[in-house]
Amino acid sequence: MTTDPAAAEETEPVTGPEPGGPGAGPGAEDDGGSADGSRAPAGPEDEVAAGATDTTDTGSGEGGASESESEGPAADGASGDGTAAADTAAQLSEAEAELAAQRELRERIERRKAEKEGPVQAGARLTGKAADLLAAVRAVESGEKPPASVFTEPEPAPRRSAPEPVRRPQAMPSATPAPVASEAVDTVRAVLVEGGAPEALAAQVAAVLGEAADTQLREDPWQLLRVTGVRPEQADGFARALLGAECGPDDERRGRAVTVWLLEQAALAGHTALEAQALHAALAQRSVPDPDAAVQSALAEGDALVFQDALDEPGAPPAPVPSEDEGEGEEGEAERPVRVLIGLERYALAEESLADGLARVVNSLPKEDGSAAGWESAATGSAAELIRAVAGHGLVLHTGGEASRVEPAALAATARSLGLRVCAAAHTPDGRNRFAALLASAESAGRGAVSGPDPLSAPGFGAEDETGAPDGPRHGTDDGPDGPARTHDSAAGTYGGASGRPGDGQPGEAGTHETVTTVAGLLAGTEGPGRDTDGLLRTDLLIVLDAPQLDVESAAMLAESLPDGARLVLSGDPGVLWSAGPGRVFADLLAARACPQVASRTPDPGPLGELVSGIGIGELNQVAAPGKEVVIVPVRDAGEAVHRTVQLVADSVPRAIGIPAEQTQVITTGHGGAAGTRALNTALKERLNPGPGRFGGFDPGDRIAYSPAPGRTVPGQVVKADADGLHLECAGAPVVVPKERVEQTVRHGWALTAHQAVGVRWPAAVVVLPGDAAQALTRPWIYTAFGRADQHLSVVHGVDQALPRAVAEVAAKPRTTRLPALLRAQIPAAG
Repeated sequence: MTTDPAAAEETEPVTGPEPGGPGAGPGAEDDGGSADGSRAPAGPEDEVAAGATDTTDTGSGEGGASESESEGPAADGASGDGTAAADTAAQLSEAEAELAAQRELRERIERRKAEKEGPVQAGARLTGKAADLLAAVRAVESGEKPPASVFTEPEPAPRRSAPEPVRRPQAMPSATPAPVASEAVDTVRAVLVEGGAPEALAAQVAAVLGEAADTQLREDPWQLLRVTGVRPEQADGFARALLGAECGPDDERRGRAVTVWLLEQAALAGHTALEAQALHAALAQRSVPDPDAAVQSALAEGDALVFQDALDEPGAPPAPVPSEDEGEGEEGEAERPVRVLIGLERYALAEESLADGLARVVNSLPKEDGSAAGWESAATGSAAELIRAVAGHGLVLHTGGEASRVEPAALAATARSLGLRVCAAAHTPDGRNRFAALLASAESAGRGAVSGPDPLSAPGFGAEDETGAPDGPRHGTDDGPDGPARTHDSAAGTYGGASGRPGDGQPGEAGTHETVTTVAGLLAGTEGPGRDTDGLLRTDLLIVLDAPQLDVESAAMLAESLPDGARLVLSGDPGVLWSAGPGRVFADLLAARACPQVASRTPDPGPLGELVSGIGIGELNQVAAPGKEVVIVPVRDAGEAVHRTVQLVADSVPRAIGIPAEQTQVITTGHGGAAGTRALNTALKERLNPGPGRFGGFDPGDRIAYSPAPGRTVPGQVVKADADGLHLECAGAPVVVPKERVEQTVRHGWALTAHQAVGVRWPAAVVVLPGDAAQALTRPWIYTAFGRADQHLSVVHGVDQALPRAVAEVAAKPRTTRLPALLRAQIPAAG
């Protein structure tokens, strides 16, 4: 790798303003230079005790809050995305449909739990003639006259063919909070003013608290903590102004509200629950005099739930055991050590639903469906092990890097050739389009093979041409800055499109829109094979790519949506950053060993693949980069880091490497600080697309990062702005963001955090590591950031030995979840 800064072809300095990130606004989380979501403290008690004040890089997956949540109140739902058309009704956004699907899932889970807990009535599930006969028997037993209809045969009804299931869900009510009556907002505003809170919160408070919000605030001022962005000390000041002498730290209402707030902050950091001891410690640091009483109050009100999970790991410290009488019949049994966990209901239900759904997937696969011979004959090449595992099991885990995606593609092609309905879902539109290209190549190779050659040796799957260069997926330019001279596949929709932005193309074949989707689009019903009359996905094999990005709620919805007998494959790179939402589903499943696990042996090619693979095992190796695939640019301070970054993107990489600026992505550790995304985007905009920022700081041509829902980021570009809002182009689709949502959901996107960039790859990436980022670095963050480059990686390096130290020693921060214990109870560990 090149370490000489001259190798990057230094040019004249940037003429823009001196970079510097503006401070966060009122209610914003402190984001001064800390890491992405993987920067959670060493333990959950530290996380919640700190009140999640350090939430840098809370964008698309930062172990916590969403991108919009780091700078102010985030909308709890829809994004206003969709295309305005004069002659059609406004389309629901993907986020709105997804949130509605989440509500439907929670209702279904609650109904099932109620059915399980309720009494079982004999004959309750009988229908038709059997139900009528049972009613007649009960009538005779009670002395009543049985209905005559029991003994008469009704006229057969004419048979009608079942209607064709709707392929797309019908329009659902918008997930955007309904407009609140102005009178209600005015009454809430009066209470906020009386308590010294900002008037701007009135509409949000009224929407969150609902009917009689003003009365609720007067009776319990700490209800203000339910509004995103409000902190306990702010709620305390509001309560003192309203209650006067009645207000105190020992108020039961305060303890209950702070308990729920801490659990919500823990969820933003990735935990689905907290150990009771950690929660008590955090409450004590928040000046709650009796933490146990506060927790009990929250449990009694149904604001939180308590769980006891057995500790089967050797050497694990036993948690406090409840004081309730365990009964006479258990005297002879040794007490099993347990840990007591406290969590919010929504995540508890999601984890239980996920465990139930995965157990159903594992157990519902027919033992012999007659397809064994077909699977076995197709099990060739590097995907053979994966194909054999899927042939005999309902749930399979597949691990590997970017190059290993060829194996799920070969699996999908094989399953389709056997007549199975296949659906593959990626985390991002870019991942969807890249996998669609691989699938098209695999199917094309399969159709063209006469004697069944390995489809993975076909061009585009890592084979070498006569020059010895890997013939993997190519993005963008092969030579020169004037646009792509040759693309991997015109149908791939990667970087070969006109704009050269990730995901701007379209999938290759007519049926690809149904076969290859995004996870969000599949759950929302805007992509994929559609659902049957029971609401289940019409698929026999679901392949989920980027599986580490699944949070518990999304994973639960996927598992609940699979029909009996369907197979599920979770594929991903375990070295990348974890999901934005709570949980670590993929890591928990790998640890539980509840199903077959297939580790890919397909290596990522070239110097970049060698570098990233080494980082994955804790080694920062010096790699040979004859084509300047890896360049290290040392810097002394944050100001020089910004200058060098702009220089690389605008001049050096286009001239020396041949990749234009629009195909180069800058990645840094956080939003704040002198070399955070704000400062970098300011300098890059000044150089690459200067303008007055007439619409919320944006101009046509600006690169942006759009967050349609918390935890998801889609790169795009500003097209125009008008009365309807800000018009964007994201992943090749038009999006209109209403002006009131722009500040919360749209950022400039020349520079992103690693969590925002996960799941996307660019021809070139510039990773910025200023000196103040040393404490923020972890192995998963470095692995993810360096892995976003497809052809060229420049590292603006100002952290000295902190980089190799983080690679070798700083692993992912732990998350507290219940999924492993739930899986152990339902699925025996695979040998």
